[in-house]
Amino acid sequence: MSFGSASSRPSVSRPSAHAACPCGGGVFGACCAPIVDGAPAPSAERLMRSRYTAFAVGDEAHLVRSWHPRTRPEHIDVDDGTVWTGLDIEEAVEDGDAAVVAFRARWRQAGRDGELVERSRFARRGGRWVYVDGEVT
Repeated sequence: MSFGSASSRPSVSRPSAHAACPCGGGVFGACCAPIVDGAPAPSAERLMRSRYTAFAVGDEAHLVRSWHPRTRPEHIDVDDGTVWTGLDIEEAVEDGDAAVVAFRARWRQAGRDGELVERSRFARRGGRWVYVDGEVT
């Protein structure tokens, strides 16, 4: 399981603008909603948070749009058994048009809890951050 893998859960109800954002960064309308809706992320960390949110709510369009075209899979399969339950950003370092974001994402699947620990690489292309790939640790 990886944020770099081509799986998410099926589309579910989108949080209201005033609901807590799945990424834990505030209210959805002011946190991830604008980025999930297509606004450029101001940082790689914010893109990472929006991608977590997209996995949590099953927004495949955002996952495709925010994935580097050279590393993006042809098709994103939906894994309907995973529920994403929390995100912790451990490190976010930007260096020009490259960035690394290390995070821990908690999940539940078939009554079992788990944690994904990944160092994700991002690149800025045409002024927009995109996910390149990640190393699961």
